[in-house]
Amino acid sequence: MNLSQATPAQQAPTARRRNVLATAGALILLAATNAAQAQTWPTKPVTLVVPFPAGGTTDVLARALAERLTPVLGQTVIVESKPGAGATLGADHVAKSRPDGYTLLVGAVHHTIATSVYRKLSYDFQKDLTPLTVIAMVPNVLVVNATSPVRTVAELVAQAKSAKPELSYGSNGNGTAQHLIGTQFQNSTGTTLLHIPYKGSGPLTTDLLGGQVTMSFDTITPVLPHIKAGKLRPLAVSTARRSSALPDVPTLEEAGLKGFDIGTWFGVLAPAGTPRDVVQRLSSEMQKIIQSPEFRQRMSEIGAEPIGNTPDQMARQIREETEKFAKLVKEAKVTID
Repeated sequence: MNLSQATPAQQAPTARRRNVLATAGALILLAATNAAQAQTWPTKPVTLVVPFPAGGTTDVLARALAERLTPVLGQTVIVESKPGAGATLGADHVAKSRPDGYTLLVGAVHHTIATSVYRKLSYDFQKDLTPLTVIAMVPNVLVVNATSPVRTVAELVAQAKSAKPELSYGSNGNGTAQHLIGTQFQNSTGTTLLHIPYKGSGPLTTDLLGGQVTMSFDTITPVLPHIKAGKLRPLAVSTARRSSALPDVPTLEEAGLKGFDIGTWFGVLAPAGTPRDVVQRLSSEMQKIIQSPEFRQRMSEIGAEPIGNTPDQMARQIREETEKFAKLVKEAKVTID
């Protein structure tokens, strides 16, 4: 009896077997394709997307990593800036890029904050991006222009309470760590500050040096050279312990503001769906670079603490911090449409 002569009941199992075989064949082909991609990858330059302008901490870390990753991969690793909207434009670009390992995001703690700050985001930071590794953690530091008469946090608070119009602080954009630290600072001190968002540390530092903005809560890296040159004055760091780059600068908690422990981490992520073997190779190679004596020395010079964790560890960190900042954002009442 051929299939055309079989009854519908007799034909059904045969049809199901064909579907199962077809599905299995497709999965095998997909696995083989992914394996082949992983074995030949990379065959062209890899791009690290920095969601801030050149000159900031994200850019500095990305270039330090790209320089050392290029000879390891045998392909040029390019650093490309896509700033805007508190680093969310760059994240959106990578999240929607082809998941082939050639377009990566140098993300930061800002993205875990943005999840709660922005009412509408066109991507899901945890679902649309795959963690590779955290490059480093960099403390944030409260700085003022060296020409300011303010020398302590207490003096700054007193000036802020009496100043008309209010003092201003700059950040790397709405929804970034600097924005949240500034908001928490106001809530803790009972002061009102004018928030001025920038696209990144480069333009912010320029205006801080020029006196267009009173203070910033930026990461140490972009302001450290100006602190050493005597052009900016550090008042306190926002982390729970002092920074090795500025050992004489107190923490905000030591300065009398309780509950402050916010630093900025920077890490690399790929679009969700990137072949597992490519993800594992990228993560492994980056971890080796980050843990190398040469890279650790470079991080020490710019006030950064190298991390180099696994994708699973980074994913867990993102989940935990997203929950943590959701509570802080709600308390600070910071929302952006």
